[in-house]
Amino acid sequence: MRNALLLAAALLLTSCRDPRAEANIAQAMTDVGTQLSAMQQDYAVLQGQVDSLRGAVARQDTIIGRLASMAGLPITRR
Repeated sequence: MRNALLLAAALLLTSCRDPRAEANIAQAMTDVGTQLSAMQQDYAVLQGQVDSLRGAVARQDTIIGRLASMAGLPITRR
């Protein structure tokens, strides 16, 4: 009986949480969500820039290939 009472008292004490600590945890979780959303947006912007650069490189590669063929220079394609 005494052990059960001690267990009940221990459970009661551990279940009481500080409201400020709960608010801090909730705020931290909100901040994590906001940062994650910002990172996803940054990733989308970077992906667009990479795609644009790939297009520019492909265009330049085509121009270099045409100039080389007009000049009679052999080039190897990758």
